Amino acid sequence: MADFVQLVILGLLAGGIYVAVGVGFGMVWGVLNIVNLSHGALVIIGGYITWQLFSALHIDPFLTLPVDAMALFVFGYLLQRGLINRIIRAPLLLTFLLTFGVNLVIVNILLLIFGSDFRSVTPSYSGQGIELGPIVIPYVSLFSLAVAIALSAALAFILNRTRIGLAINAIAADRDAGQLVGIDLRHAYAVTFGLGAACAGVAGGLIAMIQAITPTAGEPYTLQAFVVVILGGLGRVSATVVGGLAFGLVEAFGQSIPGSGSVFANAIAFGLMVLVLVTRPQGLLGRLR
Repeated sequence: MADFVQLVILGLLAGGIYVAVGVGFGMVWGVLNIVNLSHGALVIIGGYITWQLFSALHIDPFLTLPVDAMALFVFGYLLQRGLINRIIRAPLLLTFLLTFGVNLVIVNILLLIFGSDFRSVTPSYSGQGIELGPIVIPYVSLFSLAVAIALSAALAFILNRTRIGLAINAIAADRDAGQLVGIDLRHAYAVTFGLGAACAGVAGGLIAMIQAITPTAGEPYTLQAFVVVILGGLGRVSATVVGGLAFGLVEAFGQSIPGSGSVFANAIAFGLMVLVLVTRPQGLLGRLR
């Protein structure tokens, strides 16, 4: 029983990272109709910002997360306004090619700056946790889950309770009608992409505390974000939260099977995604579009 509870806890804690990675990806996909293949590279930028502030200035990594968010918001806003906005109505294949090209550029710039060495963020409380008998809850993973839930709640508040958030929801429903009532589409699109990039930056800061990072380490997170959004459903922040936690649980139980590894666990998670697509195309909590 204790082993089962430990697996559930580890799965939920891992799911917090997937929530942080997926929530911005899902918003950009739902509003801009762009599957952002550079999302993983944006995640790793956040990881390197956290690593730089921690190693150079000895700032607690959790305190660097607002810096990650602000820096990536500005970068994402400018990237969308200056480049991606030019193909916003283009066919899906063209947006794939452009965001994939952006991903390659970012990865190669990071390689030039930081090299290919592994970098990690190890605060004094790394490796420590709450011990409840045979059950251990790592501090870093627990705090990361709390940050991911808070990030999702903040994003939901922005989308549902602020002027720009309501504008984003309006253009997501009907961009032409939104433009007719006076919404600045270019600004709203850029803010949407900027918010998605900010979420990616926070996720990168969390990931840097859990595993070593390199400039190419972000690619799996793009795929995992895609799976998380499919599982939960496109169009709602709460759906992405459910999808991320479900992905973490499936991965944890998959890795517990004797003789299995992370590849086998991912195969189970992707198999679950296919099952969801076949039986419930809108996802567990998504809306039919």
